[in-house]
Amino acid sequence: MMNIRTRLTYQFAILVTLILLVFSLGVYFFSKLYLEKRFYKRLQDRAITTTTLLFDLQQTDTTVLRLIETAERRLLLNESISVYNERTHEILFATNPANTKFHEQFIPRLDSTLQTLYLNQGDHQLVAIRLTGGNSSNWVIASGIDEVGQEALIDLKKILSIMILAAILLLGISGWFFADRALAPMSGIIRQVNAIFPSNVERRVLHPNRSDEIGLLVTTFNQLLDRIEQALNTQKMFIANVSHELKNPLTKINSQIDVALIQQREPEAYERTLQSLQEDTRSLVQLTNALLDLANSSIRTDTMPFVPVRMDELLWEAKTQLQAWHNDYTIQLTFPDFPDDEEALITSGNRAALQVLLMNLMDNACKFSPDHTANVAFRAVARTIQIAVSNEGPPIAKADLAHIFQPFFRGNATARSSRGHGVGLAVVAQVTQLHKGTITVQSDHKGTIFTLTLFRA
Repeated sequence: MMNIRTRLTYQFAILVTLILLVFSLGVYFFSKLYLEKRFYKRLQDRAITTTTLLFDLQQTDTTVLRLIETAERRLLLNESISVYNERTHEILFATNPANTKFHEQFIPRLDSTLQTLYLNQGDHQLVAIRLTGGNSSNWVIASGIDEVGQEALIDLKKILSIMILAAILLLGISGWFFADRALAPMSGIIRQVNAIFPSNVERRVLHPNRSDEIGLLVTTFNQLLDRIEQALNTQKMFIANVSHELKNPLTKINSQIDVALIQQREPEAYERTLQSLQEDTRSLVQLTNALLDLANSSIRTDTMPFVPVRMDELLWEAKTQLQAWHNDYTIQLTFPDFPDDEEALITSGNRAALQVLLMNLMDNACKFSPDHTANVAFRAVARTIQIAVSNEGPPIAKADLAHIFQPFFRGNATARSSRGHGVGLAVVAQVTQLHKGTITVQSDHKGTIFTLTLFRA
């Protein structure tokens, strides 16, 4: 495989060579036409001179021959002039009797409707002029070989060939040089990219001209680095948070077991220890499940099976399961403007992922509500399904609204008021994105409303 520099050089050289060839062929062709036209003009002048001397001056043949020879000192190569009479079908006069038969072969091609006829045969060029006067009609035929023109064309062909070969050589050298100049920024970009590692992923590729094609490539690459840096930072934050969240319950479990084993205790003490261990274990299981849900929600859409899902039924199932886990939760479902068409209740999606989404929204609303109550309103609007989950809990700070869907993010107010890991809403955002839906949040002193919008199947 050739590199870009070599390909650019070849393409540049071939393109310009083709242009030069077309230009050279044009020069040669038009030069040939010009020389032929000029030679025909000379033949025509010789024929007219002969006609004037022969018919107007009415001189004898010997006198005519002498005058014609002195009229043009530089004779044409193989020049021959003949006069043919149409009525008698005879050659009346010939400057070169040896070429009479050569002219006779053109007589059948003479057209009485034309005044002047131009013909070619081999190296010979021929002009025939029709003269009419009285009862007679004659053709003056002049022929010759344009030796000077042919030599000029040969010299022109040699000059053009040499110039094209020299141009190809210069094009190859200059093309290689300019291709190197054009691709020089790419070498600098490659060096900068090779110097970027996870430890210095904040570095960016520099290019002086951001408006050219290479600059646009650099801009696109820097945008990719931005996404990579964000992903690495998210990964680091994820690992740090997971380590912290897992460390706390595991440390508590280990400490309680150590304390319980130091000395024998009353059964009631062991019962309290086991209840505390059960609570920590439940918290650990919830965190593990939340992390699994977050990992599953990051799966690509093409690997996640999608089926028609009736959302009103799924909403009841999510409510029932969540209340089975939390006896103190109250979830009130309302269906204003319930559609008559069953198709308006169905969306295409992954049933398990959508159930996790709904349970997390309702769990979040109950968790931050003073009376652990969530209000859920289901609507089918146009081609969409809207589910609004609200509570009357404390408002979310405006500074936190832009970050609540990030993994492990917990505002100061929510961190103090409720236990949690900051994973539930991140799962909601991921699942919504996989289903090409939208999730919005509004929060004020009256409460907080999360509105989920999905497209109908």
